[in-house]
Amino acid sequence: MGQTSFVELLIGNGIGRNERLEKIARLLDWSRLELLVARVRPGDSGRPPYPPLAMFKALLLQQWYGLSDPGLEEALLDRVSFRRFCDLPLDGATPDETTLCRFRNDLKAAGVGEALFAEVARQFEAAGLMLKSGTLIDATLVESAVRPPRGMSPKGGEESRSSLDGDANWTREGQSRRLFFGYKVHVGVDLGSGLIRSRLVTPAKTYESEVADQLVIGDEAAIYADKAYEKKTRRAALKARGIKDRIQHRRHKYQQQLPYWQTVRNRLIGRLRSGVERTFARLKCGYGLRRMRYRGLAANRFHFDLVAIAYNLRKAAAIAP
Repeated sequence: MGQTSFVELLIGNGIGRNERLEKIARLLDWSRLELLVARVRPGDSGRPPYPPLAMFKALLLQQWYGLSDPGLEEALLDRVSFRRFCDLPLDGATPDETTLCRFRNDLKAAGVGEALFAEVARQFEAAGLMLKSGTLIDATLVESAVRPPRGMSPKGGEESRSSLDGDANWTREGQSRRLFFGYKVHVGVDLGSGLIRSRLVTPAKTYESEVADQLVIGDEAAIYADKAYEKKTRRAALKARGIKDRIQHRRHKYQQQLPYWQTVRNRLIGRLRSGVERTFARLKCGYGLRRMRYRGLAANRFHFDLVAIAYNLRKAAAIAP
């Protein structure tokens, strides 16, 4: 019996199967994504050694399993379920870490992250997985991949940049107002399904309210957000678009305390907003988003595109019938 037939025999007995990866593989029409990633051809000329869709799927595996480029290369060599998910021949070669890194950089340079995220979201919407009863908006801080610049003072340090990552900057964090160096990830999460509908990555100092309107899709029934997002013009704009305003109230300059009805309203909104906190917890614990993996805004934005796509695929696999 030849080696290929032996491998096929093992597969027939269920060896190397991964039910979760197989369900994810069935969720999408991958040919639509293939059209997007096929624009990227590693190298300056000639036929790429591996199908672009296989390479893209490998990058998704990297997000789910927290693998480095060398770790991904090793896993593709070692794990039958990974090769099956990527549609790589069981008896063929697999991409090495340099090829994987180059392909990821080519995808970033081609600017296809937004299109890939949008296509996955479009298919989930068509499948009825996006509930659209509300969008939960929030942001979280993520440390830079490099160490903060040394010799910082609380006053002057906030404006200082690192020579290793010129896009990361300083902000104040929490009630203690401690200095924080890095980036801020902003998301809009679908109420009910928990799928990420919109996302942005900015330097840490960017105030949440500055970019909040970019997270509103426009077809949701309501917007849920904490008091940091309160703004009269935003409330009016949501009303004009027929979107329910579920933004918490904050105490203003001449108020000693909020009216009782606003306090109760804030509490009710806060209970629903806990869904976005669970999303951030999962992103940080399961996808390594406590710290950025790359240097620079462009690289980190594309990386979060991959993370958001991977997160949504796994989330959809859990809620899909």
